[in-house]
Amino acid sequence: MPTELEIWEKKLNVVLDEIDAELEKKFGAIFPRKPVRPPSGSAANPQYDGLFEVQSAYTAGFGSNYGEGYAVEIRWVTFDEVPENIKHEADAVAEEILNKRLPEVFPGKNLKVAHDVSGMKITGDLSLK
Repeated sequence: MPTELEIWEKKLNVVLDEIDAELEKKFGAIFPRKPVRPPSGSAANPQYDGLFEVQSAYTAGFGSNYGEGYAVEIRWVTFDEVPENIKHEADAVAEEILNKRLPEVFPGKNLKVAHDVSGMKITGDLSLK
């Protein structure tokens, strides 16, 4: 039986997978994947295929202006240099999806997307129930 934490993180991963899919649609054909990386949609987990690896990790928030939360990382799996303006555009896509989907997936939690020293971060009521 899954723990409350596993259930919570599985819900979050659904949203992260949606971000991955949208980024693949928008940017997937612009940059070549690393040669050993399979095409988007060919692995059981979107983190292991395509141009993007979208992940989150809990952080206690030491040194942060926002305290604890989930840091969201968008990793581009390419040898090409990705210009900063394109990275910012991808971050904006991710933030828009997070702002739309978090209230739907975690109703009543009042989760917010903040920009912290480490990048994008989900903050708010992280309680498991």
